[in-house]
Amino acid sequence: MCGITGFIDFNKKSDLSILTKMTDVLSHRGPDDSGYFFVESDIANIGLGHRRLSILDLSKHGHQPMRFDNLEIVYNGEVYNFGDIRLELEKYGYVFKSNSDTEVILKAFHKWGMKSIDQFIGMFAIALHDNRTNRLYLIRDRAGVKPIYWYWKNNLLMFASELKSFHQNKCFHKEISSDSLALFFQLAYVPQPWSIFKNTKKVRAGHFLEFNLKNKQFTEKKYWDVLHFYNKPKKDIPESEAMKEIEKKFQSAFRYRNISDVPVGIFLSGGYDSSIVAAILQRSQNEKVKTFTIGFNDINYDEAPFANKVADFLGTDHTQVYCTWKEALDIIPDLPVIYDEPFADHSAIPTILVSKIARKTVSVALSADGGDEIFGGYDKYMTKFNKYSNLLKYLRKIIGSKNLNRLSLFIQQHGFVKDDLFANKVAKFVFENNIEIQKIISYFSTPIMNERIISDYSYHKIQTCFDDIQHVFDKNVINKMLAVDYKTYLVDDILHKVDRATMSVSLEGREPFLDHRIIEYMAQLPDHYKILGNEKKYLLKKITHQLLPAQLMDRPKMGFSIPLKYWLNNELQDYISTYFSSKYESVINRHALVKIKNCFTKKELITGLFGIY
Repeated sequence: MCGITGFIDFNKKSDLSILTKMTDVLSHRGPDDSGYFFVESDIANIGLGHRRLSILDLSKHGHQPMRFDNLEIVYNGEVYNFGDIRLELEKYGYVFKSNSDTEVILKAFHKWGMKSIDQFIGMFAIALHDNRTNRLYLIRDRAGVKPIYWYWKNNLLMFASELKSFHQNKCFHKEISSDSLALFFQLAYVPQPWSIFKNTKKVRAGHFLEFNLKNKQFTEKKYWDVLHFYNKPKKDIPESEAMKEIEKKFQSAFRYRNISDVPVGIFLSGGYDSSIVAAILQRSQNEKVKTFTIGFNDINYDEAPFANKVADFLGTDHTQVYCTWKEALDIIPDLPVIYDEPFADHSAIPTILVSKIARKTVSVALSADGGDEIFGGYDKYMTKFNKYSNLLKYLRKIIGSKNLNRLSLFIQQHGFVKDDLFANKVAKFVFENNIEIQKIISYFSTPIMNERIISDYSYHKIQTCFDDIQHVFDKNVINKMLAVDYKTYLVDDILHKVDRATMSVSLEGREPFLDHRIIEYMAQLPDHYKILGNEKKYLLKKITHQLLPAQLMDRPKMGFSIPLKYWLNNELQDYISTYFSSKYESVINRHALVKIKNCFTKKELITGLFGIY
């Protein structure tokens, strides 16, 4: 795991000293080594920077930037099947000087070009410069586990793992994007491909960006899309066969993510997702797996007893630490530095805490993110859809299908809303769910909400990955929700949260469920293998029960959370007053926020208020 950055500056104002600053501000992502490549070509100054967290091949041979023939590379992540790719390359006469995956993927690009990506199993953000064709490629893994931002303005191209790198270049124009701010207020995060700054974007998951230095043209290319697999005909196979195939894929994916030259551990909550990761890995090795859990002295937020029971049953080397609320609150001032742009998922706080504890013992931690989005674990997949689909059926029955769009337009134009809170809550559901329901409910006024909060802002349609729901041809709504969640909430909230939390303490986070072979297979299974009746994660639970007793596992879903409502009413009151002052009126309409603040004790507004803070 590493931090990468770089630039192509046609104005030739960016030099080696700037590259060094852009690179070293990412030292938390890679404290073990630093590397810089800088050249003044005829047309531009070109720089590549790298901070290394040594995980595989701890020797100097894994140093980056790495060069071979016409190629230079900086790379963040892991390609777990690099050994198999290396054997294939050796058949073509390639010779290797290291045991690192970096050298393997560099020579894979040399041999096969961008088609190499199809062979990669792993997580990666790659910057590849071809000095023969004068092209730069920015490549992001299929699930979007590893981030990569890019900036283009006034003949300056920059890229980096985190936005803070751009701030080290004086040529970076720090202009807040009102569109991105509007999306943040809707979703509590800034969705790909946007960032909080103008002229700055994220490379989208499953895509690569090609930049031609000769004509300064960008080409974005999609090499993988989960929707392709959701749109395939569903597999008509017995349940037993599906379970056997899933467990086989689990074993391969989990084993790959246990490969390391440094100690590896697992974040264990005691829920189904993390428990099956721990169970399969513990079963496959003699040495005790290291597991980590944090607890709080509040039964409403304490998962530690559940995790402890699972660890005892499996016989893992378990570390359990109880944190105080003061330790959690002390993280809040650091959140803007850690996350770079507005981000309002308060579970970031316990994620940072457990990462700090794990880092004392290991350099790599396996998380279990993606289980809900792949196997159908959220309540909203049943309850919210049923609620709003019933509303839609009722309205269609009363006024007819043709009048739905007319009613939607009327609501949008006149701004009829129950209150600001209802508008945002419903809109968030809409964007996560069914396209038909958007026709009526989306106009209950996120646009109006944004115009009220953001100074001098006028609503207009902003293209995001939520629009891809129109390309999910699977008629089953559960599968539609799973597909869109995978492309939106998982990438831009969950994975963003975990990457920044783990990297803030120089810990490599790995995601075993996000092996593309697992999601490709699950996308082609019928919905009843994911949710059967009122049973969420149906097949995942059946597989888990083969390894862990049901009575140990079956408990209400708790989630990884904190007492946010209490904090906002007590310890955070002074912070709230500060950020609701008139000094921020150039960006935020203070009067609208005061109205929200005055009624934030309603449960639905808590996350929104935390996001504004």
